[in-house]
Amino acid sequence: MTIPRATLVATLILAAGFVAALAVNWPGHLSYDSILQLHQGRAGLYNNWHPPVMAWLMGLFDAVLPGAGLFAAFDTVLVFGALTAFALLRPVRGGWPMAFVALVIVLSPHLLLYQGLVWKDVLFADSTVAGFACLAQAAARWAVFRDRALWLAGSFLLLSLAALTRQNGMILLPFAAAGLGWIAAKGGTRWMWAAFLGAGFLIGALVFTAGVSALLNLRSDGSEGPRGQLRLLQVYDLAGAVARQPGLPMESLDDDDPVLEQSIRTEGVRLYTPVRNDPLASSPRIAAALDDTDADPDAVERQWRALILEHPGLYLRVRAAAFWWVFATPDIAACRPVFTGIEGPQKEMREMGIAPRRDARDRALETYGKAFFGTPVWSHIAFGVLALMCLVLLLRRRRPEDLALAAMLGGAFAFAASFFVISIACDYRYLYVLDLSALAALLYLAREPLWRTP
Repeated sequence: MTIPRATLVATLILAAGFVAALAVNWPGHLSYDSILQLHQGRAGLYNNWHPPVMAWLMGLFDAVLPGAGLFAAFDTVLVFGALTAFALLRPVRGGWPMAFVALVIVLSPHLLLYQGLVWKDVLFADSTVAGFACLAQAAARWAVFRDRALWLAGSFLLLSLAALTRQNGMILLPFAAAGLGWIAAKGGTRWMWAAFLGAGFLIGALVFTAGVSALLNLRSDGSEGPRGQLRLLQVYDLAGAVARQPGLPMESLDDDDPVLEQSIRTEGVRLYTPVRNDPLASSPRIAAALDDTDADPDAVERQWRALILEHPGLYLRVRAAAFWWVFATPDIAACRPVFTGIEGPQKEMREMGIAPRRDARDRALETYGKAFFGTPVWSHIAFGVLALMCLVLLLRRRRPEDLALAAMLGGAFAFAASFFVISIACDYRYLYVLDLSALAALLYLAREPLWRTP
């Protein structure tokens, strides 16, 4: 198969971007959470406050080469491999706009900087885009059983990895299953069997991720993890509700945990902000009230349910404010889109022999990232609009490969929407998958004029 010159140029630009991203970020940027996860991976004992699959992977790579360099390289391979797979789908004549888009993408901080950030959000986004790239390749090769099966196996594993990496990442799987069923039907499979194929993919991925989670949890340190996170979310919502409506009755807490009820009305209201829950979560008074062994441990959950059922408008206003901050990031600096260097808990860093790092290269990367503050480059709204436009075009044309990308964008939107319910901070990285999916779809659509027929 002869690759058109424009496609070859685009792939060479992506290859150069891969080398550049690896070179400028090696051996990765590690924040507080990254250090803890690397420490857990090295010890083989996982704290399930974060999904343990990332700590497990970091431990595997660390055993080969100490540190997080190989993990960052794995992330970089995933995303640039996915973009290349999209670029090479059915090589067509023309496609020079794709070369320009490829250049813009590799120069953006989303690729040049973020691939060195050892964060679960980056792994989640990269494995998501790579998983749907495999699905698109399977769609393009549907007539050849072996090729189709290999690409579908890759999609299954990568999307399962994505689901394991974020607590709400499971939301991607129904979109992948629906996309697969539609692709099968477009490929000549009867609709009933196509639906069975999609359902089998979904059920298989759910069973696989549940099994892997169970195995990893055998190495858990016994912390409460998701339950503790849910309690923090509930207290955060209650504090936001009382901040907006000071006279809000809280009978469940007043009866069963009056100390926490008073703490929320005073300390909670004073510290509450829709930007993030850190001030409230770090309050010694709130923490002491939550740890009170004499209090009813279910009182917070009952009060939170009462807020939702009895004051739905107030609850929605609280949630809308938190979601607006994570999606619109009205103060981009407060939402921390840029991080470079190495910093974290001193005890774990000392045990692993890792020194803090803040060198000239880190400062240059930070300056580069911050140069785009106030532009659409750091705007989930801008990328959301781009993703929506791409989705409309893909669904209008509906080639088999188009359906894989449409499923990817649909999953990214659903993942972003889930933060309406769970958001407790506006960190930009949480919705990185939406930005990356939009860039991948734009690269794919730039391959040829949209009116060209298959």
